[in-house]
Amino acid sequence: MTDTSVLTIGAVARQARVPLDTLRYYERRGLLPAPPRTTSGYRQYPADAVRRVRFIKRAQALGFTLEEIAELLALRVTPEVGCDAVERRALAAIARIDTKLAELTHMRGALAQLAATCHGPHLPDECPILAALDPSPPENPEDHADFAAR
Repeated sequence: MTDTSVLTIGAVARQARVPLDTLRYYERRGLLPAPPRTTSGYRQYPADAVRRVRFIKRAQALGFTLEEIAELLALRVTPEVGCDAVERRALAAIARIDTKLAELTHMRGALAQLAATCHGPHLPDECPILAALDPSPPENPEDHADFAAR
C-alpha cells in the first residue's frame, strides 16, 4: 500500500491503541463504517478511522453506552442539531453513573459489614462471610436477616 491515507486494520488498531477485535466489533455494531476491501479481502480504512475509534474509546471512558456513542457520532455530522442534544445524553450518562455509584456504595457497606463479622481464622463451615452468602437458610434465620435484605 503506497497510499498513506488508507490504513490496514493493524495500523488503525496500533494508532488507536485497541485490539483488532475491538475494530471488528465496532464495525459489527455500526460504530465504525465497514471499510472497502482489497481484492484479497484486506480492510482499507480511511485515516480518520483512528480519530473515530479514539472518540469511541473516550466516550466509553466517560460512561456513555455504545448506543449513546452511536447517537453522538450521528450528532457530530448533523449540523441542524444543537449542543443541547449532546448535553441531554451526557446528563443521562451522569444519572446512570450516579445510580451505579449508589449501588456500589450499598454493596461496599454490605461487604464491610460482613468483613467485620470475620475475626481470625475460621474453618470454611464456620466462616460468617460464607454463611451469609450461602443460599440455604441458616439455623437461626435472624443471624443473617440483615444481609439477606441487601
